Amino acid sequence: MSNNPNKKIVIAVDGFSSCGKSTFAKMVAAHLGYIFIDTGAMYRAVTLYALEHGAFTNGILDEDKLIAMLDDIHIDFRFNPERGASDIYVGGEWVEGKIRTIEVSNLVSAVSAVGEVRRRLVAIQQQMGRDKGVVMDGRDIGTVVFPDAELKIFMTADPEVRAERRYIELTAKGEEVSREEIVENIRQRDYLDQNRAISPLRKADDAIVLDNGGMSLKEEMEWFDKVFSSI
Repeated sequence: MSNNPNKKIVIAVDGFSSCGKSTFAKMVAAHLGYIFIDTGAMYRAVTLYALEHGAFTNGILDEDKLIAMLDDIHIDFRFNPERGASDIYVGGEWVEGKIRTIEVSNLVSAVSAVGEVRRRLVAIQQQMGRDKGVVMDGRDIGTVVFPDAELKIFMTADPEVRAERRYIELTAKGEEVSREEIVENIRQRDYLDQNRAISPLRKADDAIVLDNGGMSLKEEMEWFDKVFSSI
């Protein structure tokens, strides 16, 4: 930072699904020597647990059943030196792969809209960021979790661009999905994220917009360095 380079801050990265928020936030954290926290993974982990323990019936969430399960869902992050980032575990089980499936993607917005889920996870996230020096990405980091974050970034890109990125990611993992299915999933999640009653996705008034639709990762980091040096 221009005023005090040794002072650690909270960096909030919000935005639409499949914008590359986690990739960008991970790079920023590594660049600054900060801790990266993937809050979206936390909601996906709860969704996976709900799915595997009968809180969904034919794609419909039983909110009361999920809320009754919350005390049994134990989420933690463990640093993976091979990735240079933290992996997420639920009840001691590594779930990084399982939470990224299209099935979980189709259900996570319903779980994220449950007030008690958000209250519990937000409290955990705020505790994680109490000592600063963190980069946290999600949907409501700059508006709800850390409204006083020193730097807020809001990421966006055209839905077709985001769908292509997601398609490449999923097919590389061996999943059989169509581009059309992914586009529909992204459009639906955009709508649900922006229109839920609790903590809807919106840009904080003081957030800086990063439209990375036509940018390489190198260009994103060059953009970040300019922004970071100006605060």
